[in-house]
Formats: sequence, C-alpha cells, structure tokens
Amino acid sequence: MDREDFLRYFDQVRERTMRVVRCIPSDKFDWTCREGAFTLGDLVRHLAATERYVFAECACGRPSRYKGCGRELAEGRENIIGFMARLHAESMQIIREMSDDQWNGRGTSPEGRPVTAWKMMRSMLEHEIHHRGQIYLYLGILGVPTPPLFGLTEPQVASLSAEAAAAPISKDPA
Repeated sequence: MDREDFLRYFDQVRERTMRVVRCIPSDKFDWTCREGAFTLGDLVRHLAATERYVFAECACGRPSRYKGCGRELAEGRENIIGFMARLHAESMQIIREMSDDQWNGRGTSPEGRPVTAWKMMRSMLEHEIHHRGQIYLYLGILGVPTPPLFGLTEPQVASLSAEAAAAPISKDPA
C-alpha cells in the first residue's frame, strides 16, 4: 500500500468522522446508551488516543502507550474535538516521517506480535469506522440529525436509482 495514498484516504475517513463528531450536542458528550458502555465523549477520545498511542506507536515497532479514554484527557466539546485534532496531527507526522522500509516493514501489534506497519494502519481505519458507526447509532437514539456519509441519503439514492431504471437504455455511451 502506498503511504501517500493511505494518508490521503485517511484524511477523507477522518473528515467523515469529524462531520458526525461535530453533530454531538455539547450536553451529550457524557451520554451513553447503558451503564458501563463508552459515552460519546469516550468514543471520540478513544479514537484519538488509539490512533496516536496504539496504532502510530505500534506501526513504528514501539509498544502501545494507550492509557484509556477518560475525561482526564479532555472534557467538554471543544476540548475533546481539539484533543482529537492534536493527536491526529501528531499521528500523521509520525506516519509521514516513517521511511519506506519502516512503512513496508514490521511493527508490532499491541500484544507484541510482528505485523506489517501498513497493515497496522489499515486496521486503524477499520477501528475508526467501527466507532464512527457507534457515534451515528448513539446520535440516532438521541434523535440528533446527522449528515449522510457520502452526501446522499438512502431515500435519495433509491429515488435516483428508480429514475435511472425508468429511463430508456441508450446503446451509445456518449
């Protein structure tokens, strides 16, 4: 996997995540669906802390430095969003400074097993997408409007598809 392509894609994934994070009302960062589950603030802090202290560190072959995702890291909407932005910038700098040999070489998993660095980074994206889905779900439970992931809602896609299906098929693609 090409590192520059990865970095561009990661920025796109992060921007989609940030669009939904910015939808969290200030008074809901401490909300959770049940006792013992992550709060919305925990989810955001967790994404930030794991990106920087698990994935960026382990991709470089260093041990995980993750210490949790509690309020002591950042509290309040603006501080939590700022925490996420700061740790993302640090992670991106670490990734940019990796040599090609490091990027294609072995890092370590949090358990200490060898893993290809770029594969570790790829799993970081899956981790972010998983937790972004939780944020969408929590906000849905709370009745908070959220942006569509790629610009269109499901009803809009269905409508466009119905229009396309009703149109005559042209044999000339031009």
